[in-house]
Amino acid sequence: MEKLRITNTPYDDVFRTLLNDCTPLVIPVINAVFGEHYTGEEEITFSPNEHFLNRQGGNEDERITDSSFTIHGKEAKKYHLECQSSPDSSMLVRFFEYGTQIALDEGEIRGNTLTVTLPHSAVLFLRCGASTPDTLKIRIETPGGAVEYGIPAIKSQLYTLQEIFDKNLLLLLPFYIFSHEGRFGEYEKDTAKLKLLQAEYGQIKNRLEELAENGAISEYVKCTITDMSDKVLEHIAAKYDAVRKGVRAVMGGRVLEYEAKTIKREGIAEGRAEGIAEEREKGIRDAVTILKNLDI
Repeated sequence: MEKLRITNTPYDDVFRTLLNDCTPLVIPVINAVFGEHYTGEEEITFSPNEHFLNRQGGNEDERITDSSFTIHGKEAKKYHLECQSSPDSSMLVRFFEYGTQIALDEGEIRGNTLTVTLPHSAVLFLRCGASTPDTLKIRIETPGGAVEYGIPAIKSQLYTLQEIFDKNLLLLLPFYIFSHEGRFGEYEKDTAKLKLLQAEYGQIKNRLEELAENGAISEYVKCTITDMSDKVLEHIAAKYDAVRKGVRAVMGGRVLEYEAKTIKREGIAEGRAEGIAEEREKGIRDAVTILKNLDI
């Protein structure tokens, strides 16, 4: 079996940032992939991303999952998502290791029975081809019989802009540039073709601004999507100056992290201040009521 290698790419960072900072964006993706009907009001709790796998000789290997979380709807369901720029031979092994470790972390022993629940897993492929499967499969042969389950593949390159916005799959927007990757050379040499790419990104910018103005997303989410889109662009088009500059000219350049974070912090601070003021007013009202009742 091929030895597993721990890798860390900018695209993984973008994926994790979106999930952690803009968590509600994952709900439409889960609905689309697993046929759920979450409303977006459900609570989402994240599990620790780091897991230590025991090896022979007492050694431990650390594995970091892209995302393991529970959605608390009518029932609590565990999910595990991974982001892959391309398929690799060790991916299924990693899914099995992650899934079983996640299950063991929350396993339950009653009497002489251990019950473990594997998470619902899916993989986001940023690149895909004719041979990229729609579903990955894990089959476990046990003394009590065989068990097999599927891991659906999300192929971001196959989604059009219209589909992304119609289905509210905004989590995929920073990776939309992958659908143009094969034509970067053409855009670099042909100004007319580059303008078509810019026009698409003009649509993205305008629609994000509309969503923010309508209150469908917050200003913070809009800024984070823009920021993460630029981070993906920076790496995927590292050798194509015209493509990078052309898209940035439309999107407005990279949103500095402190700007987006400031928006979020100010919102939190404002909410806390309002809460404190309300509590203070309530305390005064309660004191006045007590004094009146005492007939002082």
